Amino acid sequence: MISVDTFLFVLASGVLLGGLYALMATGLAVVWTTLGVFNFAHGVFVALGAYIAWQVTQSVTGSVGYLLGAALSVVLMFGVGFVLHYVLVKPFERNANLVLLAVITTLAAASIIENGILLVWGARDKQIAPPISGTVGLMGAEISANDVMILMVALLALLVLAIFLRRTAMGRAMRAVAQNREAAELMGLNVSRLYAMTIGLSAATAALAGVFIGSVRFISPTFGSDPLMKSLIVVILGGVARFTSPILAAFIVGIAESFSVYFLGLYWAPAVLFAMMIAVLLIKPEGLFGHRSKTL
Repeated sequence: MISVDTFLFVLASGVLLGGLYALMATGLAVVWTTLGVFNFAHGVFVALGAYIAWQVTQSVTGSVGYLLGAALSVVLMFGVGFVLHYVLVKPFERNANLVLLAVITTLAAASIIENGILLVWGARDKQIAPPISGTVGLMGAEISANDVMILMVALLALLVLAIFLRRTAMGRAMRAVAQNREAAELMGLNVSRLYAMTIGLSAATAALAGVFIGSVRFISPTFGSDPLMKSLIVVILGGVARFTSPILAAFIVGIAESFSVYFLGLYWAPAVLFAMMIAVLLIKPEGLFGHRSKTL
């Protein structure tokens, strides 16, 4: 029998995971809906973003170093994503085998970046010092103040991204390309640049998630595979019909993982998540919150 305090703690841990997964998976979903390809380099974007922030915190300590590291990580990773579009995707935009070629090129990029991280920072695990300490009481359960801060900032970042996509000219142009590339080109939109912006935004949100992850657990050059797997599960589970679809699915996955770890143990949690994903694929292939057409 689980006590109320323990239940609330496990639930809160799941909600925190959900916030992180939402930040990671939304970027992946935006790339999928806009370009129609799956970015296998998404996980290493998370890892590289974490390492950039860690490097900054080695020179500038405290909350200032954390904020500076997070900001620099987001900006640099936006640039990385923007440039990588022209290297990995643009040469094959008109190719009938774009989806397959994108899988190959993004997997290659992931391998190169992962080995680059290993070369620059070494194999030893690292952790970003949390900007705040202490706990917050929630109906008798003590929750890390840093975890609460991460959840709030992650939700704020998603809100800003949603406003950007729906209220700005650039965001509306990206949505237009996602819905109909040919019509967008006829309207005079620079589709290639919009694609690059999309991957840049995806990399930026992944980097921010990486910074948050790096402050709650140790990071290593290969840790990007786990964010990639979780993002994939979230996108498949929720679908990509609406902007909120992967966000809602992320919280389901986070809470399910948290309770799976508590009741079944750490090593069984991935099996539970994959079982959920397979069940959704069999019953509702378009996702729990999706329909058969893709939009943003």
